[in-house]
Amino acid sequence: MPIEKQFVSFYTILRKGVMRILRIWSQTLLPSIITSLLYFTVFGNILGSRIGELNGVSYILFVVPGLVMLAVITNAYMDVATTFFVSKFFSRNIDEILVSPTPPSVIIAGFIASGVFRGMLVGILVMLVSLFFALPSLAHPLVVLLFLFLSSLVFGLAGLINGIYAKSFDGISIVPTFILTPLVYLGGVFYSIHSLPPLWQAVSMFNPIFYIINGFRYGFLGTADVSLLACVGVLLALTLILLGANVYYLKNGLGLRQ
Repeated sequence: MPIEKQFVSFYTILRKGVMRILRIWSQTLLPSIITSLLYFTVFGNILGSRIGELNGVSYILFVVPGLVMLAVITNAYMDVATTFFVSKFFSRNIDEILVSPTPPSVIIAGFIASGVFRGMLVGILVMLVSLFFALPSLAHPLVVLLFLFLSSLVFGLAGLINGIYAKSFDGISIVPTFILTPLVYLGGVFYSIHSLPPLWQAVSMFNPIFYIINGFRYGFLGTADVSLLACVGVLLALTLILLGANVYYLKNGLGLRQ
């Protein structure tokens, strides 16, 4: 398939996803903003005034990166999982895409780019909301952008796997509810790993989201509980593993045959 036609296929899938996000913004963007407002109010103004400082910064500044990343992860994941599931079971246009000469890599890129767009857009909106509660510093702006992009990419890829195998909307919601959300909350959003007993510090090291949140926090504060190199390494490893899995599933039609 010529590169020009591959680009047309990619752009068509991406445009459809982006238009959906913007058309139903009250469902795709607004909920995360409202949720973040509640988090910032409760954990920033109310609890933060009592906790004081954590790791040398005010508590609200400490939790801002984690709350932004919570919104990014959730939105990137749900966007791709939901979009692919709807295309598979309701609009049925995924069948037309699969029988076309469009390579699996282009199909993946189209759906994932939409998830990256939503994840990064929500992340930026939540950061703007945080300005009403604190003035977070950006010690390393490029690191912030890198983690916004890579985190959206990783969880968009994870959402695509969920969308491929899901047989109902319950199959989509069960992973964020029972797996993703607990991992995020146990990934250091509201606390430093150094405040945990040694056993739980060791357990946290096996949570990939712990590295994502800490790398993102490094971009804001210039400090983190683990090295930036380790955080980037975990994200790149997850990207390669999930990308390979998606290519394999689409090439073999796993989870797509009715």
